[in-house]
Amino acid sequence: MSTSVTLGEYHPKVIIMSRSKYGRHTPAFILLFLTQEPAYGALLLARIEKELPFNLIDGPSLYRSLQDLEKQGAVESYWDTSEPGPAKKWCRIGPTGMEKLEEFRQDIEMRMQNLEYFLNTFKKL
Repeated sequence: MSTSVTLGEYHPKVIIMSRSKYGRHTPAFILLFLTQEPAYGALLLARIEKELPFNLIDGPSLYRSLQDLEKQGAVESYWDTSEPGPAKKWCRIGPTGMEKLEEFRQDIEMRMQNLEYFLNTFKKL
């Protein structure tokens, strides 16, 4: 179940921080989803909104991250003009994508340990 929240919106159990605080792992989620299947930007954004419990990733940050990942070789793109309407720029995991995803996994695991320490210590107060 996904809960979409808006910057500055009050949510009784969540403190909404600026989007820049959450942008750090936008590329990690993009790569994770692209390991499952190729996608274009709007499709990725819809999936992120559906799958992430507290989504703070917006379109501009998604497209900036895709562009950066493509420059790094972690994402490859190709145009699909086979369907009527505007062409879609599809993305798939690139040559360095899995390596980059592993780096994100390690970073997230370290952060989770710190967050678990915080929560456990806070419970003892």
